[in-house]
Amino acid sequence: MNKLEKQLKVRLIHRTTRRVSLTEEGKAFLPYAEDVIASVLAAQAALSNEDSFLQGTLRVTAPASFGRMHLIPALSGFLAMHPQLNVNITLSDAIVDLVEGGFDIAIRNSKLKSSSLIATRLAKDQRLLCASPAYLEKFGEPTHPEQLKDHQCLTLTGLDHWTFDGPAGSVSVKAKGRLSADNGEAIRDACINGIGITICSKWIAYQQFENKQLVPILTDYAIPTDTAIWAIYPSARQVAPKIRAFIDYCKAYFGDQPVWEAN
Repeated sequence: MNKLEKQLKVRLIHRTTRRVSLTEEGKAFLPYAEDVIASVLAAQAALSNEDSFLQGTLRVTAPASFGRMHLIPALSGFLAMHPQLNVNITLSDAIVDLVEGGFDIAIRNSKLKSSSLIATRLAKDQRLLCASPAYLEKFGEPTHPEQLKDHQCLTLTGLDHWTFDGPAGSVSVKAKGRLSADNGEAIRDACINGIGITICSKWIAYQQFENKQLVPILTDYAIPTDTAIWAIYPSARQVAPKIRAFIDYCKAYFGDQPVWEAN
C-alpha cells in the first residue's frame, strides 16, 4: 500500500494505532481497484472449476432476525456446494457501510435508497397487522385503523407511523403504546404474549400465523410497503465470483414462493 501511495502521490488510508480508514482519495480510488480485482477473479473463474475456485472468505451482514430465521438455514446447501469457501456473517439491525465494514454483501429488509451499490431483490416483504387471540378477547378487535388509538400498539423503535390503504382511501395513524423495541422478534413475541397489537412482516411471523398464536386483523386495510429482502453489494463492472454465486444461490433458495409465503 505504501508503494501504491508513493506511485499515486496521495495518501489512500488514514492510519492510527487503533484504526485504519480510507481517505477521501482512497474512497475515490476504491471502485477502480475493485473493478481490477473483480476482473482478475472473473478471468480466473472462467479458466477454473467453480467449486475449486471459490476460496477465501465471503463476508455478509444481515438483519438479526432474518439472518437467524432464514439465512443461517440456507447456508448449509451453499457451504456444501463450495467446500473451500468460508462465510463470515454479522447479524445486526444497524445499516452498516459495506466498504468501511469490509463486507462483500449486505442483506437488507428495507426501502432502497439511491446509492452506488447494486441491489438484487431476493423476496417480497408482506406486512400484516396482528394480535394474539388472548389480547382480542380481552380488549376487543378494532374495525378501523383510527380505533388503534384506543389500543396498545407495539412498535419497532422509530417506526410508529402506520399507514393503511382501505375502501375509502389511505389512513395514517400514530401508533402509541407502552412497549417498543429495536428487534422484530422481540415485538412479535410481545404480541404473542398479549401485550398489544403490532405490524409483523410475514417472514418473521408465518409460523405464528399458522398455529394461530397470532391472527391478522383489519384485513380490509392493506399495509402499503415498498420494502423487500435485498442483496446489496458494491458496484463493479465484474462481480466477484463468490458474490455472484451467493446471490444466485439465495435467489434459487428463496425462489418465487419462499417458505413464509407457502400458505
